[in-house]
Amino acid sequence: MKVLTFGTFDHLHPGHLAYLTEAGVKGDLYIVVARDKHVEEIKGNAPDQSEEDRVTALEKAFPDATILLGDSEDYLKPVRSINPDLIVMGYDQRLPPGIEEADLPCPVERAKPHNPEEFKSSIRRENG
Repeated sequence: MKVLTFGTFDHLHPGHLAYLTEAGVKGDLYIVVARDKHVEEIKGNAPDQSEEDRVTALEKAFPDATILLGDSEDYLKPVRSINPDLIVMGYDQRLPPGIEEADLPCPVERAKPHNPEEFKSSIRRENG
């Protein structure tokens, strides 16, 4: 079973690792890494790490996963090319603007939070 995840994964931390590990138990793990420009558009600030550095960190942490950058123009292009059986999203993750769950080709599940008071990326950014 193909299990698709996606995210920014800036400064890969235990919350990210828990999310991706939970998803990977369900099948063959595919990770789509958000493009720098999309992160800035959606979150209002650029990631600290480049998209290439974020991919490299994921490749080291999940050597058996298929890891790719999102498409620079079409959020759904990697979803269509992977054709997943399941999408696992982070507990607080939102879909990109203009995309609804009904636009996705398979069921969507939410991962369990992993100590969000400590590992949520926005909190980590605020606390430096």
